[in-house]
Amino acid sequence: MGRLGLELLGILFTIIVFWIPFYFIIVNALKSTQESADLSLALPSTYHLWENIMTVVQARNYMLLRAFWNSSVLTIVSVLALVVLCGMAGYVMQRRRDRLTPTLDLLILVGLIIPPAIVPTIWVLDGMGLFKTMPGLILVEVALNFPFCVLLYKGFMAAIPREIDEAAVIDGCGGFRLFFNIILPLLQPVSATVIVLCAVTIFNDFANPLYFLPGSANVTVQTTLYNFKSQYVTQWNLLFTNILLITIPPLLLFLFFNKRIVAGMTAGSVKG
Repeated sequence: MGRLGLELLGILFTIIVFWIPFYFIIVNALKSTQESADLSLALPSTYHLWENIMTVVQARNYMLLRAFWNSSVLTIVSVLALVVLCGMAGYVMQRRRDRLTPTLDLLILVGLIIPPAIVPTIWVLDGMGLFKTMPGLILVEVALNFPFCVLLYKGFMAAIPREIDEAAVIDGCGGFRLFFNIILPLLQPVSATVIVLCAVTIFNDFANPLYFLPGSANVTVQTTLYNFKSQYVTQWNLLFTNILLITIPPLLLFLFFNKRIVAGMTAGSVKG
């Protein structure tokens, strides 16, 4: 199979895996309650998108707006913490070479391999007084994304010459000033990658807010899907409208920064 055949196969795979489900969501978000119950790919006889949007937004005393606020706060604070903490950790781990280096590398890999444990995490958060609080969930999100982000920063740091560090130290820069004034600005490509990937992951997270931040006042965008689904009745048109609304922000972010993501992940693959 030639290159053209592989490209066509890739396009076909993308259409099947991504665009057909997305089309299914859009079509059923346009329908009435009765038509959407068929769960078909057929176009609606009458369009009810605006009506569905208003119903979803106003449901349960504008819960979706509160959810967008909570998810935005969670995402922004978590991503900022990841950029600063993982950047510092990646810088130290790449520059430092002693007996502790293999152990630190192993701990980072273990963090990627071992799955999170729900009950022990709840026990720890409850002991710290952070269970069912936004700071507690932020700590969980930062901890889960920390190993992957550290590896990205560490790989990118290999392309930054050590001479820059030495020149800054000679000029009188301390540790924090060296990192924030000299190193961090040079990490913009990989930081853009971390920001986009982590923002999309955290904004779309369903399980962690469900377990660690329960309650209607703490609702996030993914947990609002329960508003229109119950044991006996599901309002499919409103459910798909809700999915469409909460999918648009991360989708636009991902599409807009797509090239930055690829550039940031490959920039550190070849040492300069």
